Order: sequence, then C-alpha cells, then structure tokens
Amino acid sequence: METAIGVFASRDSAEEAVQELRQRGVPQQSMVFLTRSESEAKTIAKEFGATVGGFVGGAAGMSAGVVAATLLLPGIGPVFALGFGAAALLGLAGAGAGATVGSAATHDKEAPQPTPDEKCSEDADFFREVLKEGRSLIVVRTESQQIATSACAILDRLGLGMQGKTPVKMQTNTRQIGDVIVLDISGRITLGEGNVMLREIVRDLAEQGKKRIVLNLGEVNYIDSSGVGELVKTHTTVRNKGGELKLANLNKRVQDLLQMTRLSAVFDIQKDEANAIKSFGRQGPSAEAVA
Repeated sequence: METAIGVFASRDSAEEAVQELRQRGVPQQSMVFLTRSESEAKTIAKEFGATVGGFVGGAAGMSAGVVAATLLLPGIGPVFALGFGAAALLGLAGAGAGATVGSAATHDKEAPQPTPDEKCSEDADFFREVLKEGRSLIVVRTESQQIATSACAILDRLGLGMQGKTPVKMQTNTRQIGDVIVLDISGRITLGEGNVMLREIVRDLAEQGKKRIVLNLGEVNYIDSSGVGELVKTHTTVRNKGGELKLANLNKRVQDLLQMTRLSAVFDIQKDEANAIKSFGRQGPSAEAVA
C-alpha cells in the first residue's frame, strides 16, 4: 500500500488538487480530505461528488463510497472529513469507518471495509497536529503504482510546493553505535525508490528488536509526498515495536518541508548525530557497522 500526503494552507490549492486527482483517474475511495474549515469542506465536497447538508450536528450526504462526516477531536474541535477511512487516519478506527465522534454521519455500507492493518497504518498524531495548526490534508492510499505516481505528481506540486526531482537515487548505510542504529540516507526519498527501501530497512530493524534508530538525513535533498507518507509510517512502525526514532542533520530544504507539513511537531528532530544519540540516554562506547 502506497501513501501520498499533501498538506495545504490554501483552499484554492486543495480544491485544484482534488480536481486534478479525479481528472487523472485517482478513485474517490483512495482519497481522504481533512480540514477544520466547514466552508472549505463544503467546497471540496462538491469535487468529491458528495451532497453536504450541513456538517456539525447533522448528517452529511455521500455518493459511491464517499463518506462525509464531522469528527470532534479533543483539543482540536470539529474536523470535517471527506473520504473513506478518515476516522482511521485520525486514530478513531475503533468507532468504525465513517463513524463520527459527537455528531452523526451517513456512509455507504457497501463500500469495502478497511482491514485491521489498514486501520492502524498511519500515525494519527501527525494528522491531528497538522489539523491543529490550521492546515488541511489530502491523503491518497492505493495499491496501484500508476495511481500513486499520478497522485504524487499532483500533491508534490500543489501540496508540498515542489518542482522537479534531484537525479541522485537513494542510498543507505547502517551503523551501530552502542545500542543505537544510525541509518545514513542520501539522495531522494520518493515513490518506487527510496520509500520502499526505507520501509524494508526499518521494518527489518524493528523485527530484529532494534529499538533506538536515528535517520541521518544530512544527504537527503528531496522528499516527495510519498516519502512524507513513508516517514510517517516509519515513525509508527518503530513506535509500535516499543522503540524510538530520531531524525538528524536535516538540511534547510528538508527542514522547511517538515516545518510546513508540521511533521516537525511529531518527530524528534536533533541537530546532529551526536545529539540524537545522546538524547536516547546513556549509550555504550562501541561502534560497529551492521550493514
């Protein structure tokens, strides 16, 4: 399952992104839109094809698997959600897909239900933090590489404000310092390249019981919307195994990206490798290469 995330401060950009996603053949069932703005939600609902009769305190219309709901989140307030799986993304999967907290909604009972893995596939803290800061989100989740590629191109340009790609593909090197694993990453973290490599490496480390991991991003100069999604899932993977993940050595471009998407408020970001290792607590003196 590929995940692409676009973060928007402008309603016009979000609306344009939804229009382009639909024009490029991205299914409505693969898209989720989240916002705290009722007016923005109503505007985007028209692009989803949902007939919205009022979000807060009432039911919302839907069509062909599109869910429109109000979710009342502690510390945030009303969140207007369009698209199947929005509740799961916000950590409300236990209430059921399309369910609301504090108000009512309708949903397509024939729409495919998410599996337990899908319900827990994202880090709810990230989405909540972005919404808390007044941003809106478009999340595309799909098994299709073609659809993911189309979605990334649109969300990169309109959601992350990125144009073009660096020609340097992602490369990695893994080192162990005491009980900390340092994963050196260079190049780009993008759909079909870096995101899959990062996913597999971190998953293997977590399965080996490595619970203290530093991602050294000093040589990473490009992260697309799928790469942002992979960082979110990487954080969740390590945390679900009882571990901790730190980011270190971010260059200005990556730092600005994480600030804009509010990932900076979710991740533990350290100035450099030494500070990242120290932040875990007392470590052993030895260092050895593990890959």
